[in-house]
Amino acid sequence: MQIETLRDVLHWTRKFHTQLQECLARCSEVNEDERAKLLLVYLSDHENKLIRVLDGFEKTASVNALNTWCYEYVDKYPVQRHQNCTANFTDMSSAEISTEISNLHEQVIGLYRHILDRANSESSRELLSGLLNIETHTAMQATQSANRLSDL
Repeated sequence: MQIETLRDVLHWTRKFHTQLQECLARCSEVNEDERAKLLLVYLSDHENKLIRVLDGFEKTASVNALNTWCYEYVDKYPVQRHQNCTANFTDMSSAEISTEISNLHEQVIGLYRHILDRANSESSRELLSGLLNIETHTAMQATQSANRLSDL
């Protein structure tokens, strides 16, 4: 996917989370560790909610912000999409799953920070700040939930 505008970044992020959600759901059916299975189901549901939030961002964001060019930023900070369930969550423990999910969310957070640091318009900075806050909050929730599960 060619990323040129903030709208493209939003679409890329939605696709990233959709693929991750599908992967987590598939792996939850196969993983034999009960804690890991519970975590995978929870994380899949959590990703699904995040996808709906991202849809809302696109519907409510300023058209000027969405049309802001950012291709030169992405060229300098290439993103790696979670494709075709490359992380084998079926064989991971809940701790390993938590670490992998944190790493994946940090990749998106890093992209948002990188673009935000270079954004010029107030509308694009506002959009990116909101996206960054959602991603950061989601990553923290996932970590906290995994920690609570391990306490059981």
